[in-house]
Amino acid sequence: MTHSRKAAMPRTYDEFDQSEPQFEPQPDSPPEPPGSIPLEPLCALFRDQLTACLEECAHGRIGLFGSRADSITPWPEADQLRQLAMALQPLLAQQSHAWPEAGSADAAPDPSLLLINQFLDLCSIHGEAHPGEPRLARDFLRELANPTPPPAETSRPW
Repeated sequence: MTHSRKAAMPRTYDEFDQSEPQFEPQPDSPPEPPGSIPLEPLCALFRDQLTACLEECAHGRIGLFGSRADSITPWPEADQLRQLAMALQPLLAQQSHAWPEAGSADAAPDPSLLLINQFLDLCSIHGEAHPGEPRLARDFLRELANPTPPPAETSRPW
């Protein structure tokens, strides 16, 4: 005797839960502007991936900052990191502009936006005066490890 059991699985697309995932805001993060998407998880992913790629580059791997002419082997993680930075930069700039700190005319820029801008600035360095990717990576790692509040005009080692 065979038993036929009805599956409790949804049979049509309409029966699936179509609600959007809910992200819990970080306790120390500012509230998101109405209608915006939470960017903190992507910014955290960018920072983690940047740190990993900088460490690898500091040990001699070429291609993090886009110097593909010197690179023989492809580096997909570096390509993805640059793409993520270029996608996040306008979103963070827009959110910073549309949602400044409440009551503050001199609101500090978003630290994630500053980090992305620094990275993309390094990606734009080319030519004879280029100090080399491993050196740039070591200097950037050193700056990330010992952050100092930027004065009005900063002088970068690169």
